[in-house]
Amino acid sequence: MLPQEVIRRKRDGASLTTEEVREFIGGLTKGAISEGQVAAFAMAVFFRGMSAEEAVGLTLAMRDSGTVLHWDVPGPVVDKHSTGGVGDNISLMLAPMLAACGCYVPMISGRGLGHTGGTLDKLDSIPGYVSQPDLALFRKVVREAGCAIIGQTADLAPADKRLYGIRDVTATVESIPLITASILSKKLAAGLQHLVLDVKTGSGAFMATREESEALAQSLVSVANGAGLKTTALITDMDEPLAPCAGNAIEIAHACGFLMGRIRNSRVHAITVGLGAELLVSAGLAQSHADAVAQLERSLEAGDAVERFNRMVKALGGPADFAEHCDAHLIAAPIVRPVYADGDGLVSSIRTRDLGLAVIELGGGRHTASDVIDHRVGLSQLLGKNFISDANTPLCLIHAADEEGFSRAAAIVKSAYAIGDGGAETAPILARIGPS
Repeated sequence: MLPQEVIRRKRDGASLTTEEVREFIGGLTKGAISEGQVAAFAMAVFFRGMSAEEAVGLTLAMRDSGTVLHWDVPGPVVDKHSTGGVGDNISLMLAPMLAACGCYVPMISGRGLGHTGGTLDKLDSIPGYVSQPDLALFRKVVREAGCAIIGQTADLAPADKRLYGIRDVTATVESIPLITASILSKKLAAGLQHLVLDVKTGSGAFMATREESEALAQSLVSVANGAGLKTTALITDMDEPLAPCAGNAIEIAHACGFLMGRIRNSRVHAITVGLGAELLVSAGLAQSHADAVAQLERSLEAGDAVERFNRMVKALGGPADFAEHCDAHLIAAPIVRPVYADGDGLVSSIRTRDLGLAVIELGGGRHTASDVIDHRVGLSQLLGKNFISDANTPLCLIHAADEEGFSRAAAIVKSAYAIGDGGAETAPILARIGPS
């Protein structure tokens, strides 16, 4: 069938057959379908949605557009995925923690999408780190370090790589079927046995309302388990930045501090351990949630997790002592300066998405798919809700490449914060969703 006919049928609200979806994705993979047609298809799906059957068909077609990995390792193959937010660098800590507990973690991550930072962009801050190795090196690092966090290679779900970039610049990111297929096609191609999903909700999430977030989580869990991948999801809060920072090199430094025991933000810690516990129990490596938490805590306290992180970084071309000396290896922005609120009081609310946009204005994200990232820039020491803002306590430090960037970001940050009497406390983990 002609691609424009598939687009027309979806535009008009018809349900596409599995074969129609597979043919369209095949054309996308081979380059036989134009970027405009892919964008039109994404927009049609955004407005018309997809049935469960269509979503499964799309996911499997994207999985089968490239290589599907199979692992010969002496432990469970697991992974975690987040729907994205501001200051969300959980993957950087969780993967080595899981590896230290006996898991094998082939984590395929994406670049920044919309206002959210991408794990792959963060890893590109590390000098020498090969974020897109060939499959032979990927397999070797997973076997030897227990974890490897990389980007999509040309072999794994290539259809998703093209669609992912087009969604980012065509305002079609928030479509539940497209998100589901994008996430799960890569995870299924990676040959996983167990998966946990971190589905964000709140002002910094793609799905801002609890209802939307739960709908996405249900879709992901249903499609994944239907495809044979044992999966659960946690709904987590993104009404404020997760870590007290946002930006590529800045978040890498935060992750190293966390693994080294220098920084232990309570929200970051709760979500990291909560997600890890889901996987250890699912994989049969822990008898209970409490047992799983204890194992994860030991991986941090004994230094096993940071050792796995360093082993991964070295194996992928980075410095062997990176975690301990990350400040010496990371490039700093030339301007690091505080920005203050106009009045004193408690932080009542935060338009968290705007903080992600501030990082993009600084050059730490993309306006178009071809933009080059400035890994140095971002925000640090971000205040959370109910923290005091006054003349001595800035809203954050801005790391900027130039004065113009600093001024633009400062205006966005100041407008993102509401200062008053404080706001209601929100638990970092709001709900758990398992297979029905």
